[in-house]
Amino acid sequence: MARIFITGSSQGLGLMTGQLLADQGHSVVLHARNEARMKEAQAEAPRSTQWVIGDVATLDAMRSVAEQANKFGPFDAVVHNVGIGYREARRIETVDGLSQLWAINVLAPYVLTALMPKPKRLVYLSSGMHLGAHSDLDDLQWSQRKWDGSQAYADTKLHDVLLAFAVARHWPDVLSNAVSPGWVQTRMGGAGANDDLDQGHRTQAWLAVSDDKEARTTGGFFYHKQPGRLNPVARDEALQEALIDYCRKVSGIGLP
Repeated sequence: MARIFITGSSQGLGLMTGQLLADQGHSVVLHARNEARMKEAQAEAPRSTQWVIGDVATLDAMRSVAEQANKFGPFDAVVHNVGIGYREARRIETVDGLSQLWAINVLAPYVLTALMPKPKRLVYLSSGMHLGAHSDLDDLQWSQRKWDGSQAYADTKLHDVLLAFAVARHWPDVLSNAVSPGWVQTRMGGAGANDDLDQGHRTQAWLAVSDDKEARTTGGFFYHKQPGRLNPVARDEALQEALIDYCRKVSGIGLP
């Protein structure tokens, strides 16, 4: 039995991943933005009795979530599922002066990775939209550019892959991979999504616990348990390091 922490898991793919792993007999700790979200999810995830609560849009909350999670750890696997979509009509700024989209989708996984003891496996949720991302890191907060929610989201999903690959290099004793769940009909994906929802959460769970040879690799990008179509810039180690360095400067937290 493995102990697994899943961020952003009070609904959608995160909750589905938690349910699947709990049904397999694993010990799962879930995460909700607030107590209301937790209570809504508890009825759907009766096996999961351990929860962490916090809106990871702010650095203080990121630290709090890490501290709460560490009380349940150490973990065999951490699935960084937390994220928000791209339908905001304008750039929303957090109390830390950051784009809310970037703070939740990128900085939160980085900070939690840095502040939690190394698990055996790390899984970062990306998206097929990362293929259309910009590799330029000059204006990550969209303070100079005209806001484009779809492009900003795609950029964050590339950053998640860069983070996964950087961690794989820095921590060779940890299996660190990124996943595209496909465009599925969750609250984030919307009603128009046409991919297989039943497959949307299975690769994350597989990478977190499976003893299959294919799941015990690191520095990979997966889609439905197979190597996914990858933006080649994600393999640029200089770009990976530039993102890690930026996250360190913004958060004041270094990757051990």
